[in-house]
Amino acid sequence: MNLTTQKKYAWHPSEEQIQSANLTAFLRKTGLQNVQQLHQWSIEEPLSFYSFVLEELNLSWYAPFTQVMDSSEGKANTAFFTEGKTNVLLNTVEKQLRLGRGGEEAIVWESEEGDVVSLTYRELEKKIDEFAAALLSLGIQKGDRVGIYLPYIPEVPIAFYACAKIGAVSIPIFSGYGEEAVAVRLQEGQAKVLITADGFKRRGKLIPLKQTADRAVLNAPSVKDVIVIEHTGQDIHLNLESDHLYRDLRQCNAIVETEVMDADDPLMIIYTSGTTGKPKGTVHTHVSYVTKSSLDMYFCFDVKKEDRLFWLTDFGWMMGPWLVLGSGLHGNTLVMFEGSPDYPECNRLFELIERHRISIFGVAPTVIRSLKAQIEKITEDLSTIRILGSTGEAWDEESWHWYLHHVGKNRAPIINYSGGTEVSGGILGCFPTLPIKPCGFHGPIPGMSAKVLDEKGKETDELGELSLTEPFIGMTQSLWHDHDRYLKTYWSRFPGVWSHGDLARKDEDGFWFLEGRSDDTMKIAGKGIGPGEIEAAIGSHPNVVESAAVGIPHPIKGQTAVIFAVLTDADLPVKELEAHCTERLGKALKPERIIPVPELPLTQSGKIARRLIRNRYLNKPLGDTSTLRNPESLKTIIPLKH
Repeated sequence: MNLTTQKKYAWHPSEEQIQSANLTAFLRKTGLQNVQQLHQWSIEEPLSFYSFVLEELNLSWYAPFTQVMDSSEGKANTAFFTEGKTNVLLNTVEKQLRLGRGGEEAIVWESEEGDVVSLTYRELEKKIDEFAAALLSLGIQKGDRVGIYLPYIPEVPIAFYACAKIGAVSIPIFSGYGEEAVAVRLQEGQAKVLITADGFKRRGKLIPLKQTADRAVLNAPSVKDVIVIEHTGQDIHLNLESDHLYRDLRQCNAIVETEVMDADDPLMIIYTSGTTGKPKGTVHTHVSYVTKSSLDMYFCFDVKKEDRLFWLTDFGWMMGPWLVLGSGLHGNTLVMFEGSPDYPECNRLFELIERHRISIFGVAPTVIRSLKAQIEKITEDLSTIRILGSTGEAWDEESWHWYLHHVGKNRAPIINYSGGTEVSGGILGCFPTLPIKPCGFHGPIPGMSAKVLDEKGKETDELGELSLTEPFIGMTQSLWHDHDRYLKTYWSRFPGVWSHGDLARKDEDGFWFLEGRSDDTMKIAGKGIGPGEIEAAIGSHPNVVESAAVGIPHPIKGQTAVIFAVLTDADLPVKELEAHCTERLGKALKPERIIPVPELPLTQSGKIARRLIRNRYLNKPLGDTSTLRNPESLKTIIPLKH
């Protein structure tokens, strides 16, 4: 590699990192030369590829499948692992017990206050059986839906696995949701039981979760029983007809037989926000989510059984089940944290790394942008970190470099990872055996036939729609009781093509970059541009913490950009920012206005809610706002006066 090539990359793997990687071992076993050959093989010969992957991941079946993929009813209706019989318990907790790892740590949980709970795989199995028996005592059967509305505590994976064990279908619900958002998800999924807690603490304050759950259940008549975990010990009201303290239902030392499930039987329904209307209930099966999450962990994050894996998340976001199932299959230790990343001090996450010897550490870029503004120097020992993870939102280059240098110590690679709830994991990713460019992706993950398509559906290296031209393991089976919406949302733009809704482009070296959502695309004076490019321009100013660019109508240019920016210095002249952007974007793409705001509206996963910003600014109906973590932020966006 010559000097010119080296300058393109911010990180290079060591020979040890290359030789010890799962990816390298897999290439050796298959006789493939590189990632490009691996990806081509995964798309062109899926039966051969997945047969090898299933063997490598040691997935078991009660009865073998006959086909990896059956697209006889069309790509959108592809069935996977037809006639196979399985259960996620068979390939997670029960697998680790069969391998003799019952005494090893499955889960380590830490509260915001520093309390720690550790569970071995044997202890976890015991608690799963006890919880499964409690569900059976309420009459829950195979196929019944169960809402899980809990803070990120050990009972989350216990309840989730317990539902799966008896064949019930989980509905993960973000613990920060208000009553309306909870009620919609429970009623849409026709949940019979809600699992919740008395409350939890956040930033030192007691949050009365049970009160919110009570109000939600009033508007979700399908819910007949509520199981309450006594997490904080706070006083709660119990409805004698429907509410049950878990300690009263718990059947100590119960043993419950694992239900044999068809491969395409539903495991869970994860609701994700739509651009308009009600949230979409993505349906995931007993084989899809665990296979996709563990495959991505294997190739991109190099997960091994010795790892201690942490990701700042909530179970209501797709990364929650992703972590539980992927960790269960690989047999690594999942480190859970219930708290805020900067409370009581801004170094809270770094203390967590040091205390629990975390080796794989993942956050959203939003978290890093916030922490780098607060932290001058990290003094904790981060030497156990070997992989950094990132998902949820596009990076700005300064924050990306800060994460690499201060947290990864320029040793651990940043594995950029992007996909979504609908695909059970990632479409694009990085690989720890290849040099990395700031903010970029190496390309599609094996099994994902990703392409960038222009407005006519032709492949392009310019800005275009991130699309998948073949069905893939992990894609949602449908939308719960709304197959027409599923077809319209994902399969209607181009024939036989999954349109994911992201804007992507590739550079001259083959690296991929995301530039926002396709419905956020702007066409300014005939030039297509994504919000990410504009936000990167203003984000390079040292006083800009975060920004959101949205397109608004313009009588001459067709559209123009308005930028909402969070600043470290509220008195910074807007003209200085305008000049900074114009210098980097050119006069033709100069933003119409730059508007300072105290904060931007963010979804639970840390994504900027540009659609809501634009609608608020243009005085249009907001639509669904239930997925916002900070809905009050919309009030700081002053609508445009015509």
